[in-house]
Amino acid sequence: MIGKLKGTIEELGDDYVLVDVHGVCYVAYCSSRTLSRLGSVGEACVLFIETYVREDQLKLFGFMSALEREWFNLLQSVQGVGAKVALAVLSTLTPSELANAIALQDRTAVSRAQGVGPKVAVRIVTELKNKAPAFAGEATANIALKQELGEGVAAAPVADAVSALTNLGYSRDQAANAVAAAMKTAGEGADSAKLIRLGLKELAR
Repeated sequence: MIGKLKGTIEELGDDYVLVDVHGVCYVAYCSSRTLSRLGSVGEACVLFIETYVREDQLKLFGFMSALEREWFNLLQSVQGVGAKVALAVLSTLTPSELANAIALQDRTAVSRAQGVGPKVAVRIVTELKNKAPAFAGEATANIALKQELGEGVAAAPVADAVSALTNLGYSRDQAANAVAAAMKTAGEGADSAKLIRLGLKELAR
């Protein structure tokens, strides 16, 4: 089982990279986002690898981080999502953006990925709702609040603060992040006015 490759980029394709590791070249299929961050031919690279072994083939998938690899596997736990669709989602959304989309039940964001239709997007945000926090990475601190907002059960001052910031032109995700940060400073019992004020300070940074 191959878990990681450290080598030199031998070749870059539309959906793969050829990595030379001490004279042995490995083909790793990657998201377009990963390929764009790898560098140029001849440069050193490090890839986290997911190895697929089938009866008639052995295939490697490469990722910039272990977190991205975990999301690749998590996505495939959803009915109708295979390796190709999972890579397409990760080509469109970073792990943090994907965690946010699931927390906010934002199927539109997920459906921007090539090959992801409305039904598959709904299944992704619905089936992964309770699994996403463990893989949220930097979004972990805010994921509970975003789930509450997505389900319509967030406390009134919090929901009002997010709504107010959204009305000022910020995206719902930006507003939720700002209010989550404001809650850490103000505490959970803060009123909406204080959360809005502190949220604006966060957004101004």
